Amino acid sequence: MLDIDLMLSKCGDFHRYQWLLLGLFCVINILSAMQYYSQTMISFVPNHWCFNNPPAEKLPLIEDLRLLQNNNYSCFPVDQLLIDHNNDVSSSRQLRHHDATKPNNFTCSEWIYDHDYGYISMTSELNWICNDAWKSFLGQSMFFVGSVFGTLIFGILADKVGRLPILVIVYLISFLGNILTIFATDVDLFSLCRLIAGMATDSNFVLMYILVMEYIRPSMRTFGLNICIGVFYCLGSMITPWIAASLGGWKLFLLAVAIPSLLVPTFYFLIPESAQWLISKQKIDEAIKSFQKIAKLNSKVLDPVTIEEFRENAKNIHKINDTENVNLLSLFKTPRLRKNTLILFFKSMVITLCYDAISKNVEGLGLSPFVMFTLSSATILPACLVLLALQDKIGRKAMASSSLFISGIFTAATGIAIVYQQEQRDPVLLASLAMLGRFGVTVAYNSGAQYAAELIPTCVRAQGVSAAHVAGYALTFFSSYILYTGNFFLALPPLILGGLSIAGAFLCLLLPETLNRPTPVTLEDGENFGKGEPIFYFSCFEKPTESNTNLS
Repeated sequence: MLDIDLMLSKCGDFHRYQWLLLGLFCVINILSAMQYYSQTMISFVPNHWCFNNPPAEKLPLIEDLRLLQNNNYSCFPVDQLLIDHNNDVSSSRQLRHHDATKPNNFTCSEWIYDHDYGYISMTSELNWICNDAWKSFLGQSMFFVGSVFGTLIFGILADKVGRLPILVIVYLISFLGNILTIFATDVDLFSLCRLIAGMATDSNFVLMYILVMEYIRPSMRTFGLNICIGVFYCLGSMITPWIAASLGGWKLFLLAVAIPSLLVPTFYFLIPESAQWLISKQKIDEAIKSFQKIAKLNSKVLDPVTIEEFRENAKNIHKINDTENVNLLSLFKTPRLRKNTLILFFKSMVITLCYDAISKNVEGLGLSPFVMFTLSSATILPACLVLLALQDKIGRKAMASSSLFISGIFTAATGIAIVYQQEQRDPVLLASLAMLGRFGVTVAYNSGAQYAAELIPTCVRAQGVSAAHVAGYALTFFSSYILYTGNFFLALPPLILGGLSIAGAFLCLLLPETLNRPTPVTLEDGENFGKGEPIFYFSCFEKPTESNTNLS
């Protein structure tokens, strides 16, 4: 049997080379966070008011307009309302209760924007608001269409030509998509550019994750990788809005997101190709060179006997063939395996959709969206720490179900609070509820891949996990449209997202626990896995018995 971890231990599995890999992975976390949330930053919608004949002096007027609580004045001419109020916008008590829900065929010729921290977003520069608000949301949706196609295309290419060259290509495509977006001034070109940029999303993170994981000691993988994600993805998310604010405009911001992508091609000369991939392609000598490169940097020497044993084992591994001819569709042939697979797919779709939408839903909560986004992103680190501390204690099922339920309750509570605070919103309450919702869905999101990998049989695991992942990104196409419903009723997005999260939490109860159980290998193992387990079985409350762990 080929033992790559044994070979790695002889090269040094947690020395200088591994610290280099983790350092580069930290850089990737920051870059991928900026890439992912750039979509949100360029689409920020500042407070705005509709005018047909705006006054020349706008700054004093903005101070008065901030007193208005009714969102309907964003798309209803304020100067038409002022006719009834002696041109005194400061009479906000009257204007606040004015029935501005009926447009009466009024149109806006110009908008006055209250640019938060002086930042001019794409939506405000191009006036993609009110009747044209759909243009921005369409571009955001195409971003996730790109991510679906990108994950499929680059996943196939990574299996054919290697992880490392595709990682470089992905970041070059990210650079191209963001640069082209700067020159987009109509919805068709904007959507195309965002689709190109979106193709890099997910692959820009996963490929590096695979490369780093393979060359680190198994006992340090969970801790090392999750700490990198928790600290540096959190850092990248928190600094993204302030990079945008400091640069003052969406075009400079996209330039700042794009340029660091050009650092990644240098990784090609710093880290080796995946040894497992090289062996799968029978490039055994190249795999050995990769290990020798690691050993040299770690001040280790691989003796000739070890190298020859590895070479022979690598050659023999190709003589072992699977006894089952299986593919993705095999997961749907038997009832229990089909049920578990469908629940995993739905869970992945709910988590990915809610994670994206809750992350973006930072407007209309009474705080600056820059501040709200930063506070919300700050939950990423504690979510990773909670996952590290609890997942191996309370089990995968309890972690998935409870985190989704917590997210659903607090996200829905945000919507309810908005409904009952029409007159004067409490920004501290709304921010707290939204942050707790984001915390819950982040825990669920980070734990999702491991749970799926432990439930899907080994013989079809790669295809199954990838399919669930792609299904999640496919549904994220609708996250922008869920947020768009806030234009009609501000509380609707959190209410929808909260309901979806709670539904996902209850469906997770139908899945079997995987903690401290041998993972299924064959399709028969997968069909019998957890058979007879009660719906409300949690490993933290009951010790697994022999019957619980028996696959047959």
